[in-house]
Formats: sequence, structure tokens, C-alpha cells
Amino acid sequence: MVKVRDTSTPVVVLRSDAHGGLNILRSLGRWGVPIYIVDPYRWAPSFASKYCRGKSHWDIEHRSPEDSLEYLSRFSRKIGRPCILIPTTDRTALFVADHAQTLKKYFLFPDQRPEVAHSLSSKKEMYFLARRHAIPTPDSAFPRSREDVAQFARRTRFPIMMKGIDGQRLWERTGKKMFIVHCENELLERYEAAEAPSDPNLMLQEYIPGGDDTVWMFNGYLNERSECLIGFTGKKIRQCPVYTGSTSLGICLRNETVGNTTKAFMKAIGYRGILDIGYRYDARDGQYKLLDANPRIGATFRLFVGDNGMDVARALYLDLTGQAVPSSALVPGRRWIVEDLDLVSSYRYRHDGKLTLRQWIASLRGIDEAAYLASDDLLPVAVMCAGRTAELIRRLGRGFQTKLRCVLGLSARRLRASAFQWPLVRLRRLLEGHGAHRHRDQSHHGGGIQARQ
Repeated sequence: MVKVRDTSTPVVVLRSDAHGGLNILRSLGRWGVPIYIVDPYRWAPSFASKYCRGKSHWDIEHRSPEDSLEYLSRFSRKIGRPCILIPTTDRTALFVADHAQTLKKYFLFPDQRPEVAHSLSSKKEMYFLARRHAIPTPDSAFPRSREDVAQFARRTRFPIMMKGIDGQRLWERTGKKMFIVHCENELLERYEAAEAPSDPNLMLQEYIPGGDDTVWMFNGYLNERSECLIGFTGKKIRQCPVYTGSTSLGICLRNETVGNTTKAFMKAIGYRGILDIGYRYDARDGQYKLLDANPRIGATFRLFVGDNGMDVARALYLDLTGQAVPSSALVPGRRWIVEDLDLVSSYRYRHDGKLTLRQWIASLRGIDEAAYLASDDLLPVAVMCAGRTAELIRRLGRGFQTKLRCVLGLSARRLRASAFQWPLVRLRRLLEGHGAHRHRDQSHHGGGIQARQ
């Protein structure tokens, strides 16, 4: 295992409401690195980790850049020394790249050119960038109107993928980042429901047949000269949402084609920092085709741990603190699971006839690490379970309201005014009591650090 000479430089993680931020805490925290979390969600599981040195509630993705820059400068001054800054979402990564000159006064991070970060985070720009560098990609179209979509539908072969150029925008509008579409009518209906005509965000992409195990990933860290100091490959076993989502169960496997293609591509465009990138193997022509690239750390990064314990978060820390990054060999067969997501995806695969009980049990053997459950840090998994239970109760409550409308024939307005609504409202307020105070906390206490005693 790697011995670290100096772990005194603190780390600030931007956004940590899911397992990605929690895994950064554990990876660097086990080295003794002091880590602070900035996230708007008061019940993020990472806040409960014993490795969280301090927390603060701020929504960088939805507050103005000026307010966020002022907030982060105060945050850094309270910590008392320059910190390494690790964004975990596309929007926070772009925020750091766009405001690097101001943030460099207080933080350490890779010197990423903004145009590179923007090109990789936009699926449209990434598509044309990959084509310019002869990187195989699925054929794609970028309609500007309903007529463009109709013309595309008449000449294409279904099924196809409909994605958000900015995946987060589509998620906020529909609750999904992509759809598999099977016919022209479905395509037009989904387009009309999901697109904002004044600011088009949808792309249509060739569907590459094959199971989840045809989706390959590369996880690596590149230094200031765009040299890959460590890099690992692996593939998905299951994903959530099924067929189109993030890894819920993954395995580390060597793939020289994916690794070499990615390193050459990133070297050519001058990429620096942590990279999370995905491909799909197309058996029709034997090519690995680029699907998406995240110019930041990915939530799956703890799947990719070398034989000496190195991962991309640790490589970043060593490089930015002037310490040598040791080479690290991939561990073939290493498995990693996201417990809650994999339960959901396994149920859906079984419902679709693609997973038997025996296959599911066999797939769980030999798992090396879980996203939430850790013997040395048990509280976050309890917080995650409580959050999922509350969400389930909220969904059941919404479903109950819908059934009441149908049975009683009440309009939405009359139902809200009826006595039947009161218990549900009361339960929701008890479960979401923290939500009412979130804005007030950000306005009046946003500059403070709640330190772990």
C-alpha cells in the first residue's frame, strides 16, 4: 500500500448528496486528510461520515456565480489554509473551470482549460470533438424543431436513443437523462414533452444493441502535461435506471483498446485532471464507441482501485500536493456495488425476464466494496436507508391521492381542501421538516462551517 508523506492539505468537496462524495471522504479520510463538504441537501449521507471534518449548506448549481465565489472565499478563510477543490457534478466542474482565476487564490485544482471542460460536458460538442479526432461515436442528430424530428424518424431505424445535450437539464425537466424510443409516435410524444423549443437540448442517437455488459468505462488521472498517471478500465454488470443509467454493479477488467483510445484522445485535446468516460462495444463493426465523457470525478470511481490501493482521488491529492504518484496495476475481477440502486435495477431486470434469482445471487459473490456500507463508517448507510424510506412514503402518499381523486371524483382543488389531504400533508411535513428551513439556512448561515467535534 502507498505511504503518504504529507496529508495536511484539506479537501473541499462540491456536492455530495449521493455515494460519490461519500466515497471521496472515505478514500482520502482513511489517509488522514481533513475533508469538508459543501452541499445544499441537509441529509446527505456523507455528512454523517466520521471522515467529514466539517459541512456547510450551499447550492452552487443554482446560486449566482458571484454569490458562490464570495461564499467559497469565506469558506476557505474559515478553514485557514489553501484547500484542494473537488467538484463532483458537471455543473460544479464547469463552475470551477470558468472561474479558475478567482478560485486559485484560495484553492488547488487542475488547470483545466474552460473550453475543454465545456466540450466534454456537452454531448453535442463532445460528438463533434470526437469526430474531429477520429474517435468512433454512435451516429447522432441534433434537431431544432418538431419537423426536424419527424424527418429524422422517417429515415431512421428504431429503436433510437433520445438524450439531453445537457443531461442535468433533461433530468430536471423529466426525471431522466435519456430514453430508449421504439417508434415514430413515441419519439414525437417524448420530444414534445421533454423539449424546450426556445432552447433546444435534445439529441437523437443511434441505438447500439447489446446488454449492459457492453458498456465499458475508463477512469483515470492526467497531470498538467496531459500524461495519464493512473488509468483503469472496467464495465457495467447492471445499471440504474436499467439499460440507460449509472453503474449499480460493476467489474474491473482490462481493455487495452478503451484505455489507449482514451489516453490518446485526452492527450490530443490537452485534458488535465480526473476523467470518467464511457464507451459501448458495437458488435456490428467491432468498435468501441464513445458515449459520454465527464470532465470530473465519477460516482463510480471506487470500482477502480489499483493493487496498491490507488484511485483517482488519491492520485489527484498526491499530484496537487507535490508528491509522487506511484504506478498502479488494475485488479481484474474487482467488483463494486451501489446497494440501493442495485436492488431497484435487479427487480426491474427480473421483471423483464433478464435476471433469475440464481443469477442475482451469483452476481453478488465476491463483491470487494460497497458504495454505502463500510465496517469502519456505518452511520451513512443508516442515513441513506432513512432517506429512501421517506421517499417511498412520499411516493405512496402521492399514489394514494391519485387513487382518491379517481374513486371520489374530486378535482385537485377540492381534494387539497378536503379532510382526506390533511394526514398526508402532515406526514410530508414531518418527513421534510428540514426543507422549510433550507433557504433560510443558506441565507443566514451559508458562510459557516459546522465542524465535527
